[in-house]
Amino acid sequence: MDPVDLARAQFAFTMTFHIVFPAFSIGLASYLAVLEGLWLKTGKDVYLNLFKYWMKIFAVVFGMGVVSGIVMSYQFGTNWAVFSDKTGPILGPLMAYEVMTAFFLEAGFLGVMLFGMGRVGKGLHYTATLAVAIGTLMSAFWILSANSWMQTPTGYAINEQGQFIAADWWAVIFNPSFPYRLVHMSLAAYLTTAFIVGGVAAWHMLRRHATAEVQIMFSMAMWMAALVAPIQIFAGDQHGLNTLEHQPIKVMAMEGHYESHPDGAPLILFGLPDQDEARIKAAIEIPKLGSLILKHDANAPMAGLDTVPRADWPSVPIVFWSFRIMVGIGLAMMALGLASLAARWRGGLYTWKALHWSALILAPSGIIAVVAGWVTTEVGRQPYTVHGLLRTVESASPLAAPAVASSLAAFAIVYFIVFGAGLYYILRLMGAPPHPHESGLATGAPVRSAGITPAPSVAKKGASHDA
Repeated sequence: MDPVDLARAQFAFTMTFHIVFPAFSIGLASYLAVLEGLWLKTGKDVYLNLFKYWMKIFAVVFGMGVVSGIVMSYQFGTNWAVFSDKTGPILGPLMAYEVMTAFFLEAGFLGVMLFGMGRVGKGLHYTATLAVAIGTLMSAFWILSANSWMQTPTGYAINEQGQFIAADWWAVIFNPSFPYRLVHMSLAAYLTTAFIVGGVAAWHMLRRHATAEVQIMFSMAMWMAALVAPIQIFAGDQHGLNTLEHQPIKVMAMEGHYESHPDGAPLILFGLPDQDEARIKAAIEIPKLGSLILKHDANAPMAGLDTVPRADWPSVPIVFWSFRIMVGIGLAMMALGLASLAARWRGGLYTWKALHWSALILAPSGIIAVVAGWVTTEVGRQPYTVHGLLRTVESASPLAAPAVASSLAAFAIVYFIVFGAGLYYILRLMGAPPHPHESGLATGAPVRSAGITPAPSVAKKGASHDA
């Protein structure tokens, strides 16, 4: 194989593993802040039980995200040295800002959040939890700013060495696609967490472990699905319109428009893209609807890939199907949210088995949608690393194929072993229901859950701590 294709495969492989963990940890950090805030406001141990339950899972997910991110970043220097040299003056500072603001904030307060309960005051501990949640969002801010600049580069100049340098940092950071992608990704992270939480709760309810903690988990997750999924679909539509303006070739690939449509483009629901013949085989389409969605005019002309040199085409089959996977999952999420509203209205939120099975099946849907969305974004940008300015073949390090292939094989073996073990441990944690007695034992405070009396040593510790 070509060494550039191998380097792309390696980055895609490591990125697929990595993106799952930030997407989950961003939403989970905010969920932990909400749970601790509810405990402080109401004094109900059920919220603290849930906080302690999900904090264990967050610790593992956060650690795996850090490890996978560090490994992924090294590839900029090994496989993509030319890209690093050309874009370093812009992307380097953005990555540094992410470390200095977001990662330092997360890492600085993570220890207090994980181990400080019962050792520091409630206010300080909650401040640490909020700092970790804000840090994860700030991390997304800088990473998405850097990636969005590669999609829609603005505010740059090119120096005598052929490097991109910042002429206007505000234009670099707040490039045209950044606000849309930040909103879209943040909502995706919250939905990913909501559906995992809802799936875990559904699993325990199906196993007849419908404790108060499990019911609250499920209720909160379904509220998130019902309220945020429609907002996400709207945000995705706005992001698509922005992409049409700044990266029309990507939209052509997403929609499967090999041919131009001067009198209105159809919406191709399904089909088999053929890159060689430049057409969609066995297409199932709705006439004029594509133009109506993208141009708000059923008869608006839509340009196709026949107006673009083949050398500038992305891989249409990959982009076409990854986009449909993402959209299909989004619609399924909204459908589950609406079903949960109906169940809630009829008093069956905790008894409708069909709803619980659906939530369990859709538990990994957010992760799948995030991966599909990133595939759409990154493959749709090809054949460029910096859209319209720096081609992928010009960005790679001068390495031979065997060198890249051997490192790719090593990554695959190590990742499946290490992250497979981590995933197994996370599933084990999720498989055990949250126990009502966890809050008292964790904080050193007397347990207030009905029917549970703390051991004398625990009660003594709690009394001295309260004093």
